[in-house]
Amino acid sequence: MSPRHFVLAACIAITFAAVPAARAASTGELLGPGVISTGLQETSAALSPDGQTLYFMRSDFAEADDTIMVSRRSGGFWSMPQVATFSGRWHDSEPTLAPNGNRLYFVSNRPVRAGAAPLMAEMSGHPFPGTNLWYVERLARGWSAPVHVEGALNDGAMIYNPSVAANGDIYFSAHRADSGKAYQIYVAHPQGDGYAAPVRQELGDIGVNRMDPAVDPAGRFLLYAGNEGDALGSADIYIVFRQPDGRWSKPEHLGGDVNSRMLENAPSLGPAFGELYVSSGRRDEMHFPKSRDDADSLRRRLQSPLNGSRNLWRFDISDVLRAHDIAR
Repeated sequence: MSPRHFVLAACIAITFAAVPAARAASTGELLGPGVISTGLQETSAALSPDGQTLYFMRSDFAEADDTIMVSRRSGGFWSMPQVATFSGRWHDSEPTLAPNGNRLYFVSNRPVRAGAAPLMAEMSGHPFPGTNLWYVERLARGWSAPVHVEGALNDGAMIYNPSVAANGDIYFSAHRADSGKAYQIYVAHPQGDGYAAPVRQELGDIGVNRMDPAVDPAGRFLLYAGNEGDALGSADIYIVFRQPDGRWSKPEHLGGDVNSRMLENAPSLGPAFGELYVSSGRRDEMHFPKSRDDADSLRRRLQSPLNGSRNLWRFDISDVLRAHDIAR
């Protein structure tokens, strides 16, 4: 497990006081129970523009073995996920599609140069699999071979959860020289054949951990995971809006059912207006005494999607967006 995952799992400061929040979102829907969302860890949903193909990450509880999966929807049902053609050998995670669906970005510890050792990083003397940003291009026959993104964007080997705007801007979370002790959110603007040096986004106190950005394709708003002091759990989902001067607004804690007293992270936007996907560790409540288990009933419950593993959930935040004069 990388220091990033320790940060996500740690109990930061759980606050139960009433706090201002963005307007309530609709009740969540567990995505593909038993097929997409299982007793393993599923995070980082990436939907194709037509909403019929889903890429996501599946891993063990420690997230030591991450793989990118793909499933297709037909007749309202998701197919049994398969390993994506470009994944399955390395520590691959956090897929995201460009708005037009023709390029898929992900992070990986695969060697930057053929024949080299897998990428490693280190924080506080603790080595762990590093991550650089890669992408694959859509071809007539499927996806291309993975391409490494060159330049300062990949400095430090600790880049996570890319998200791409329609103008080519890439948002991501990372631990870099100007991140302080926590992770922060950055943007890299296209420049020539590559990208300019990443710029840290000013979202408040740099001592606060902020991760997993999901940018509106038009750049009007940005969602991320963190704890601005009013999170219900160790990390919740927040939203900021672009102001006339180009700066981001004060972070708003998403209300309704998006956040819980469990960990929420890895937000992503679906193709429909207000469609939000979130990874959540929410689980069935336990009440004691329970009906006495036998071996089979215990196994079924412990292996079910709502066993405390992270799953993919779908929400509707269209009311939140309309309240900020975003209609489409």
